[in-house]
Amino acid sequence: MSLRKNSEIESIQGAEGTSIKQFFHPHNTLEGIGYSLAQFTLEPGKKSKLHQMKSSEIYYILEGKANLRIDEENIEIGKDDSAYVPPNAKQNIENIGGKDLRFLCIVEPAWKAEDEIMLE
Repeated sequence: MSLRKNSEIESIQGAEGTSIKQFFHPHNTLEGIGYSLAQFTLEPGKKSKLHQMKSSEIYYILEGKANLRIDEENIEIGKDDSAYVPPNAKQNIENIGGKDLRFLCIVEPAWKAEDEIMLE
């Protein structure tokens, strides 16, 4: 079994502009999963850089309100909402609320640096 406690996971700065806590990834899970799960935080008024992933993603909003861009579509999402981002979609997320935006992101297959392309 693999147990990861939020309070024990260090945050790292993501290349796209968010603070990231990596919960599960094939490199830190004994059972050898094929996806990754991370928690992201974005301060009020900030947005991630436009980027593409070769993997599919699911965003699940824990706290806050956001504008999620997927290709040419913009959708407003908030607490307890989720959204699917298809592989190779141009995407970014903007915190449009007054407090930190916190969300989970499931990436399948698991996130790899070489699978992410920064577009700005």
